[in-house]
Amino acid sequence: MSTLSAVRLEDTAFGTLAAQHRLLNAVLKEPLPRAGTFGFRGDIALAFQDQVADEARPPAYSVEQVLAVADSATGKIPVLAGYLHNFAWLKDVGDVLGDVLVPEGTYVFFVNNIDFLKKYSVPLPGGVIARVLPLDESTVWKETLELVGIDKNDVKKMNGAGKLEYVLDALAGAKLEFPMLGYEDGVAIMEPVRNRNENRPV
Repeated sequence: MSTLSAVRLEDTAFGTLAAQHRLLNAVLKEPLPRAGTFGFRGDIALAFQDQVADEARPPAYSVEQVLAVADSATGKIPVLAGYLHNFAWLKDVGDVLGDVLVPEGTYVFFVNNIDFLKKYSVPLPGGVIARVLPLDESTVWKETLELVGIDKNDVKKMNGAGKLEYVLDALAGAKLEFPMLGYEDGVAIMEPVRNRNENRPV
């Protein structure tokens, strides 16, 4: 049996993020079926509140509901999807994750405060492109299945790691060609952040 098949979190880019206390609320954190890969579903903290003594405080904000795979051979995260409550936090994504993202990777962010009819390709540092879509009162998991055309019954009988790998493989292979939008231009045209606990008017 290949030792690669039993890759550990510490052997991947997630190890660094875990050491920085950025991996939170994990619902899956385990090797994926493909040798040398490790999956994560949860939140990745982007900014922390000031700590007082040993008091544990939640992060100021995070990429939430993350679906991601890390490759131990490259030390990179080639595919990631997640929810951002504010478009402006894309800058933090570039700052925090820039070293582990790759230009040929697939990075999809469902964002609270963009027009529901718009989808964008936003350049991040290092030649990385973020695909930015609205989150229409659903979850990243459901939105991603819909984006790549997977029926939930297609993955129902798989285990958690198998489901994540299957969905992220489909996402990596999807043609996500949206109009380019510069980060600063995006910040300028973004809508107010909606209260996620408040029903939108019908």
